[in-house]
Amino acid sequence: MHATGVQGQSQETYDEWHAQHSVDAEADAPWHRLIRRHLEPDRDLRGRRVLDIGCGRGGFACWLATHPSAPAEVVAADFSPVAVEMGRTFAAGRGLNGMRWETADVQRLDQFGPEFDTVFSCETIEHVSDPPLAVRQLARVLKPGGRLFLTTPNYLSTIGLYRGYCRLVGKPFDEGGQPICQLTMLPKTRRWVRSAGLRLAASDADGFYIPFPGRPPIDCPPLGWPPTVMWWFGLHSLVVGEKAGR
Repeated sequence: MHATGVQGQSQETYDEWHAQHSVDAEADAPWHRLIRRHLEPDRDLRGRRVLDIGCGRGGFACWLATHPSAPAEVVAADFSPVAVEMGRTFAAGRGLNGMRWETADVQRLDQFGPEFDTVFSCETIEHVSDPPLAVRQLARVLKPGGRLFLTTPNYLSTIGLYRGYCRLVGKPFDEGGQPICQLTMLPKTRRWVRSAGLRLAASDADGFYIPFPGRPPIDCPPLGWPPTVMWWFGLHSLVVGEKAGR
């Protein structure tokens, strides 16, 4: 993302944030598990051109590149040059020299046309000033028939209630020190995907927590029962959108 891509925040802010963290080598965060639940490797990866935008330090992009259903190309892009360089170094250490690494703004993907069969955006649009614009850009760079896998926090959840409590008492709330934390909710994310011209192919959510001030929230899976109703209230949400055509 360009330095103007977020509310008054510079690339240096995100460079500093990424420099404090290691590469997610296992690519096994809750949002990655949601994607794996809905991924159709022969359709979404095999022989496809794939973009991972907001790739961070590159662990998930490298997982995509090493998937048995080998993509034709994986392009990994992030706002932070430091994160991109960390990803490139990590990939080189694993012998993944065919990947393409870019610095890019999810709200202004000018360097890309509608050239990707599959686009992944994990936990990214909530950290920019205009999430609907970002979703429109993600839809634009898809080829006809391509699919978008979009994950965001879903604050229609117990953590959302905690976020509201923090606001009432004047306590700061952030996502691990990230500068911008938009109030994303699964119904809003679904609406943004539809408004970008994509068909909703799937929606899902997981992660049910009991928040406690001053300590990490406690994972409480029974809060997700019955799943036919409660999936709407999981913290980690996924929307899969499909572009018409092909």
